[in-house]
Amino acid sequence: MSTTYLDFEKPIAELDAKIAELEALSGQKGGPSIKDELNKLKAKSTKQLKDIYSDLSAWRKTQVARHPDRPHLSDYIATIFEDFEELAGDRLFGNDEAIIGGLARFKGRSVVIMGHEKGRTTEKRLKHNFGMAHPEGYRKAVRLMDMAEKFNLPVLSFPDTAGAYPGKGGEERGQAEAIARGTQRGLSLGVPFVTLIIGEGMSGGAIGIAAANKVLMMEHAIYSVISPEGCASILYRDPAKARDAAEAMKITAPDLLKTKVIDGVVKEPIGGAHRDPQRAMAAAAKALDAALKELEGMSPQELRRQRRDRFYAIGREIA
Repeated sequence: MSTTYLDFEKPIAELDAKIAELEALSGQKGGPSIKDELNKLKAKSTKQLKDIYSDLSAWRKTQVARHPDRPHLSDYIATIFEDFEELAGDRLFGNDEAIIGGLARFKGRSVVIMGHEKGRTTEKRLKHNFGMAHPEGYRKAVRLMDMAEKFNLPVLSFPDTAGAYPGKGGEERGQAEAIARGTQRGLSLGVPFVTLIIGEGMSGGAIGIAAANKVLMMEHAIYSVISPEGCASILYRDPAKARDAAEAMKITAPDLLKTKVIDGVVKEPIGGAHRDPQRAMAAAAKALDAALKELEGMSPQELRRQRRDRFYAIGREIA
């Protein structure tokens, strides 16, 4: 599979192209032996990748979070969960494919999982509406949370959206109310609730399924009340200033950890989760398991109190 390079990865792309050219040359019958040269180029490419990703700006992290090859919810379901059984529909209007949810087994325990699915191919992206949920998606999430509490099952959610669907249909069917009820239901849950932001966690579209006891983020994910482009349009009257907005908004995992918006960061492989999805998802599974173990044994009242206290603490101890 060909690699999609971001604009700031141009030096790496050039090196990798040279490596591929030399590998093809050396693989030919009677071709020259260039093993040493190849090893030097590979080492140089790895070093450049490490140097670039060791100090990414907020805007570059935004680009990584949106990378088309980044693992999506469907990849996490297939990799770290067992016996997934999808549950569809909100029992009111219909089924929203932008939010997928259901029952699964995780590390020996039964859980309820839900999250945004963006889709990878053009056909899938259209089917899942690019991960932008309609009101029925958030009502489905509430239904899943109700079921989780009824059967005493932990909830795991995976926000990955540019925002809730902003179209006329969504407004007609009560988008804001649906998101508010999703947030309210998350806060009132009497079972452990852990969220992992796997890519974009933008706007109410993310918080509607992220009012959890523990909120984790992948290292190169982003999380904010609005997208950088939306912020730039409102504050600067110029969407081209999205880069400046991203820096000012503090949307990266390290910044959000400082303000207690999130509780932990899951480290990604060098070069981002899209370069080694299996390792990235294995690290995510380990972090989710640890978070659930911290919450096990807590009563419904204790879980609600802990959740309330964590949200009240956001931003209160900023240096």
